[in-house]
Amino acid sequence: MLQFRTEGFNGSAVKYSPFFDNRLAVAASANFGLVGNGRLYVLELTPNGIVPLKFYTTQDALYDLSWSEINENQVLVASGDGSIKLFDSGVDEFPVQAWREHNREVFAVHWNLVAKDRFCSSSWDGTVKVWSPRRPESLLTLPTHSCTYSAAFSPHSPDILSCVTSDSHVRVYDLRTPASAKNHLTVQIPIHGPASTLVPMKPGMAPQPAAAPPSECLTHDWNKYRPSVVATGGVDRTVRTFDIRAPQQGPLSVMPGHDYAIRKLAWSPHLSNLLLTASYDMTCRVWTDRSDAPGDADPMRGGPSPILGEELGRMGHHTEFVTGVDWCLFGAEGWCASVGWDERVFVWDVRAFMNRPL
Repeated sequence: MLQFRTEGFNGSAVKYSPFFDNRLAVAASANFGLVGNGRLYVLELTPNGIVPLKFYTTQDALYDLSWSEINENQVLVASGDGSIKLFDSGVDEFPVQAWREHNREVFAVHWNLVAKDRFCSSSWDGTVKVWSPRRPESLLTLPTHSCTYSAAFSPHSPDILSCVTSDSHVRVYDLRTPASAKNHLTVQIPIHGPASTLVPMKPGMAPQPAAAPPSECLTHDWNKYRPSVVATGGVDRTVRTFDIRAPQQGPLSVMPGHDYAIRKLAWSPHLSNLLLTASYDMTCRVWTDRSDAPGDADPMRGGPSPILGEELGRMGHHTEFVTGVDWCLFGAEGWCASVGWDERVFVWDVRAFMNRPL
């Protein structure tokens, strides 16, 4: 396990470079993001450990980041002052571009993996915006009418965009549809609808579905191998997966277990059933949604009940809230990075913390 100290700045997000197997970026903020400066770190993994390649200090807190898909040196950051900035590690001190249309904190940015000439942002102002790095104004604004914590383009389609919000819904937009009264909204899934959780029954009986009270959803991610599957997590400490083709059927699987809110989750880029979570309970946990289990042999698949996923292991070296986690795209399929409010970045192998092999 490698570690790096973001001294004086509390981490909020970490992302591996899509171009280099030894480079990652970290967004952090002074005073836990409540007041003061932010800082972007570009880090390299070397035989001597993690070393800073560049760092940039910003006037306001940084909450998220995303690597450019068209320039290996550029990183987007989401700022508490409502701005989005693009930094280039070949340029000292200042961003090479900046955009400001959101009127509250920008909490997420995500670069389109298919149509690489655009990216999106989401904000506490109740909107998601689509941008081009070549234009000074946004291309499109999608109202959510609710504080929006996470937004992401599908890795399988250039025109499918999703977000999760404080009103406990997954919203999916298809930008190919007419800009009607629904503003491209094609799917809306209540995260805490019927069958959204599992209630344990008597010994020997499978858990039964039950409704859960709505709570804020803080994070979501698209499965890299199943184009219609997304996972969500948030204040109620439970991971759920959904199939956007069947929004009324409820979750495909549920994974309860964290002691406090789930701040970030990420599907594995190597295995379709594996995901990683970061939580305010100071742990990172690796899960299987059991989608690889044979249907006939798995009693959890009977009837309308969601599958009960399984925790495969946990990493508990952080000493404060864990706010960011990401998988390495290269090499062995277990390497990842995590960051937290304890001013530490860890690079580690999930296989060293699992109770059984991948």
